[in-house]
Amino acid sequence: MPWFPEFISAAELVRKQARDAGRADPVAQYLTALNKGDTHLLEESWPGEVVVYDPRVGEVRGHRELRQFVSRNLSWLAGLHARTETVARTVDGGRAVVELLAHLDHNGRELAWPVAVVAESPDDLSVVFRTYCSQWPVDELRHLRPPILEPGNARPGDVVGRYQDALAAGDTEAVVSTFAPDGYFRGPFGPDHDHRGTAELRSFFARCFSAGGGISLQDCAVTDDGVRCALEYNTVRWGSHDLPPQAGIGIYERGPDGLLAAARVYDDVESPAGHA
Repeated sequence: MPWFPEFISAAELVRKQARDAGRADPVAQYLTALNKGDTHLLEESWPGEVVVYDPRVGEVRGHRELRQFVSRNLSWLAGLHARTETVARTVDGGRAVVELLAHLDHNGRELAWPVAVVAESPDDLSVVFRTYCSQWPVDELRHLRPPILEPGNARPGDVVGRYQDALAAGDTEAVVSTFAPDGYFRGPFGPDHDHRGTAELRSFFARCFSAGGGISLQDCAVTDDGVRCALEYNTVRWGSHDLPPQAGIGIYERGPDGLLAAARVYDDVESPAGHA
């Protein structure tokens, strides 16, 4: 059977190409698996360990659990008639962050649900996916999301660092000054809840800080491509209220003037001030 060695080589080449494609855009491969209910390519690209941190089901670890999770998730998404739109991608080193709007059929109307997915490869064979969002738009409930990552030494600089410092201090004017005149803040409830321009931003952050002060975050991981900075964090305090640490991610998009053109936050933290 002289063709057998060539067959093995060809099969290995296909596997390598699949792995290379997965490493090039692992989030796209993950989303395809979720949308089609088929984990074959994902498992072939990452024959080591695949770990998923999902807001709805928690931690999924290994290929067997992955197949079960994807199958259940497909049925859930089918009931919502979901389709996804990519908002932005941020890639730095071995980590990629993709922001999505999932368009859902919710109680007879279309709902735009913001979701962010982080993919990180600890080695050539394994991948970790971390999904961040609020579940309020779907079930109108807040879900306490325990930390996924430990606090680290990563600290964003430039305008993103100034924004974080002003947020922690509860300084409305300092926060607003980090935004471009037409910049906007988008919370986890979607585009219908954007706060755009100086006046809207000032009013929004003044309400945020009415719970007794600023919002304290533990910085966990930074993914920065020079235009967008994605900060994975744990929220631990809001104003005068200590909170159980809760996982989230913020993506801060710089404009050409060096100020924030946009800040988009994905978490399920409930404000003590009584608003999103």
